[in-house]
Amino acid sequence: MSTLLPAVQLRVPTDEDAVVWHRIFADPEVMEFHGGRSAELSEYEELTARQRRHDAERGFCLWTLLDEDGEAIGFTGAQPWPREDFGPYGEIEIGWRLARRAWGRGYATAAARTTLERVRAAGVSNVVAMVDVRNERSIAVTRRLGMRRAEDFPVPGTERRAHCFRLDLK
Repeated sequence: MSTLLPAVQLRVPTDEDAVVWHRIFADPEVMEFHGGRSAELSEYEELTARQRRHDAERGFCLWTLLDEDGEAIGFTGAQPWPREDFGPYGEIEIGWRLARRAWGRGYATAAARTTLERVRAAGVSNVVAMVDVRNERSIAVTRRLGMRRAEDFPVPGTERRAHCFRLDLK
């Protein structure tokens, strides 16, 4: 990958983005570390609505990620870690999920850096990233962001484990 990162845009997800996310995430390769399959469209409709609320209330969310041509290629952003049964519950997690065709082109790193700027501006002092231990591409993104691996968690109901990476934004 080139050291020059692509230009990206992040926008608050629209109602139409639920359909786009559902289509992009129907790819089993994209969902390999996220349960293996896309959620139902109704779940993406609820997710995009929740992200609009997060942005209005907190100043950040999981934004729709647009490439240089303005085409939606996934999402990147931040939200409170939602699971109470494992992981850093309540902490602000950054994350990304991109269409397969967008992999390996620097989009995740570029968008995650923009996310860090935005959450810092919103007053967030530290973030986490939860990454499946097998997801080498996302682990590489956390390294490019300067995050440090802090702890590991078993993923409930599976044989999988997740690394928790941390970054101080002060």
